[in-house]
Amino acid sequence: MNELSKDSANWEEVGESGANQRIDNYLCKRLKGVPKSHIYRIVRSGEVRVNSRRVAPTYRLRIGDRLRLPPLRFKRPAQERYARPLAPRLAQAVIYEDEALVVLDKPAGMAAHGGSGIARGVIEQLRQERPQAKFLELVHRLDRDTSGILLLAKKRSALTALHEQIRAGRVRKQYLVLVRGRWRGEKHDVKLPLTKHVLASGERRVTVDRAGRPAHTVFTLRKRVGGFSLLEAELKTGRTHQIRVQLAHLGYPIAGDDKYGDFDLNRRLAKAGLKRMFLHACELACGHPRTGARLVLRAPLPAELQAFLDGLEQTTTT
Repeated sequence: MNELSKDSANWEEVGESGANQRIDNYLCKRLKGVPKSHIYRIVRSGEVRVNSRRVAPTYRLRIGDRLRLPPLRFKRPAQERYARPLAPRLAQAVIYEDEALVVLDKPAGMAAHGGSGIARGVIEQLRQERPQAKFLELVHRLDRDTSGILLLAKKRSALTALHEQIRAGRVRKQYLVLVRGRWRGEKHDVKLPLTKHVLASGERRVTVDRAGRPAHTVFTLRKRVGGFSLLEAELKTGRTHQIRVQLAHLGYPIAGDDKYGDFDLNRRLAKAGLKRMFLHACELACGHPRTGARLVLRAPLPAELQAFLDGLEQTTTT
């Protein structure tokens, strides 16, 4: 059991990380393990106060607000109590950093954030490794099994500026992906709308659906290797599992994709050395959130993917 305070209220000052957040959302993050219904109750009852005043759950916090939290006892989520710590490898994954940004070459197998049975993702791990950081937030996300460039903001102003660029389509994201089959032609604009579903098991799935949200990807052939094609994918929209679902729908499943791919092929590829999905975020270009200068970030193909590709080419030429 954790305790915020044994016999009195806990007072804290809101910093940059809480600025402009609704108080109910802020408390859900701050009080992990406390049911959301209980959080709403203590806000509405006035047990939670801001600057000694009662506020509504929709109140947006400001830097310097004094927040009163009543004494609470609650359990940590089981996944957090018993999870093993992640290997401290994020320091080695940093490829760019300044006063506004930290950019990682995220390894495959690490989720961008915790949840759904994952105790800690990249953002939780980085906060733990940098306890002195006043603000750290994900700018965007990558699938757990996708490696490559992941942006995190060190200031709320940087986060807001980058989100504005994403909404305006001024952030360019490029991926390298190996698919089964010989890609026809060189370059294709693929516009297939997508819809998210949640299965009875709780698993999240995405399908192509005319009534879905617009999803646009530009695929360009890099090379053909045997019965496979190495493509460059440029995202024009950022839907969940966009590249994976569109390629599978077109008949070009990604090598090693255990959700939408060719499962028999994946087993054979695993024996040949490919034990992960061949999808890598290789380049991201945006305006720097403070200066506006064009920032182009690159992450080379991971060693295990490059080794598999080299082996495939060697096998094809012999």
